[in-house]
Amino acid sequence: MGKFHEKKVTHVGEVSLNVMDLDRSIAFYRETIGLKVLSRSDAHAVLTADGAKPLLTLAQPPGVKPKEKGTTGLYHFAILLPTRADLSAFLRHLLQRRVPFGASDHYVSEALYLNDPDGNGIEVYRDRPDEEWTWSNGEVNMDTVPLDGESLLKETDAPWTGMPADACIGHIHLHVADLRQAEMFYIAGLGADIVLHYYNALFTSYGGYHPHIGLNTWNGAGAPQPAKNSVGLNWYTL
Repeated sequence: MGKFHEKKVTHVGEVSLNVMDLDRSIAFYRETIGLKVLSRSDAHAVLTADGAKPLLTLAQPPGVKPKEKGTTGLYHFAILLPTRADLSAFLRHLLQRRVPFGASDHYVSEALYLNDPDGNGIEVYRDRPDEEWTWSNGEVNMDTVPLDGESLLKETDAPWTGMPADACIGHIHLHVADLRQAEMFYIAGLGADIVLHYYNALFTSYGGYHPHIGLNTWNGAGAPQPAKNSVGLNWYTL
């Protein structure tokens, strides 16, 4: 899926979420998001787009608690679609199913936002060609402006038939307690680059993406960690 998500470039590979009801979550990610079940047990399910590579692991831990507000952890994880036509078909699919969602144009991408049944944030998006991205003083030009939904819907009449096989985890965006500490961990520790400072947030990446990992303090500086068995982010891989 593009040069920013090849093996030679560090990127997010797989995400694991804690959920309240595994069967309910599997149904949502199959029917609404369009993923396939690769394997499952009583407490875990591994989901895939291509039938072989894991993208999302759902876990129902013992004594699981509902998602806690105002904590660190997942803001959203983002599934990158190969083409604008794929995003067009997905938008029509959401409208037909009457799924609540948000929509934004970020200049570098077009994005749709929704929550799973437990409130875990999901972005489904497509990138504009990186040749169209603009940069100023080493930072990519991004913002959040209204999406032209009418134009997007006109991109294709093809029906949504499930997540394309070459869809991937495009990025992950996290609530953190301290941006400076997060910067030290990801930049000094894991060798990422800052590609944008944005309203109490940092966007970081490898190889000039926009980003691979977003970090923000929008739940408040010093936000507490959630309980280990609460709904939310369990782990992710680079």
